[in-house]
Amino acid sequence: MPPPATCYRHPDRPTGIRCTRCDRPICPECMVPASVGFQCPDDVRAGHAGVRAARPVPRWTAARRRFGPVTAGLVAVNVAVFVVTAVSAVSVGNPPLDNWRSPVFAEFSQIPVQVVLGEDWRLLTGAFLHIGITHLLLNMLSLLVFGPELERRLGWARYLAVYLVSALGGAVAIQLFGEPGRAVAGASAALYGLLGALGVLMLAARQDLRGLLTLLAINVVISFLPGVSLLGHLGGLVAGVLATGLLVLTRRRGWGQAAGLAALSAVLVVLALAVPTPVAVLGL
Repeated sequence: MPPPATCYRHPDRPTGIRCTRCDRPICPECMVPASVGFQCPDDVRAGHAGVRAARPVPRWTAARRRFGPVTAGLVAVNVAVFVVTAVSAVSVGNPPLDNWRSPVFAEFSQIPVQVVLGEDWRLLTGAFLHIGITHLLLNMLSLLVFGPELERRLGWARYLAVYLVSALGGAVAIQLFGEPGRAVAGASAALYGLLGALGVLMLAARQDLRGLLTLLAINVVISFLPGVSLLGHLGGLVAGVLATGLLVLTRRRGWGQAAGLAALSAVLVVLALAVPTPVAVLGL
């Protein structure tokens, strides 16, 4: 009768159990439960070494995948600008949440009379400023709701172009018809442009527009509240509709899309800077 097998790691311990992978005898101390039977410690370690640990995905990468790179980037830029204005407010002795009382806000918000005096950059920089944390959060939430779908439909480059043209359209409306000395800021004009863009795409695809029109009507009513720029919202909406309409009409010609958006942007800039505004007429 052959002698009983002994554990390959402990030769003084007889055993009748063998590893289900390598068939070596193992004692109770060396048994590692497996899906079928037991395995020896060496085979378990070898199996773990062959399994690659999942690499953690950086938060920024996860955000880009979920919301789209441009949408995530726009949110990041707006938040970063808000932080800069908050720090700027603190530097002159104001609370950080009173960011509109900062030198940075004063320098870059859209003030029609200052644009007439040559500070052209305010036409676009004002779209990345916000008046307080609530203003920022509401606009960024709206961007995260509507932006990803549009970015998916248009592609990142066209989507970014529509966003910027819409922001410029809102600035033009404020420049032509707004109060000369009132500072205006916020991404709302661009967001209204995105709503208009979504409407154009849904119309081209023969989708039901009732839900979108209801939402748009509610937002237009909100635009009549004190402190809200109705002009900026309507200007952004019109610009977004025009920009996306050009994209739809020239969708088979890439150069035509770029030329159309460039021409529309040029017209908006001319309207803002060359057409006499109430500010210029009054000589303010």
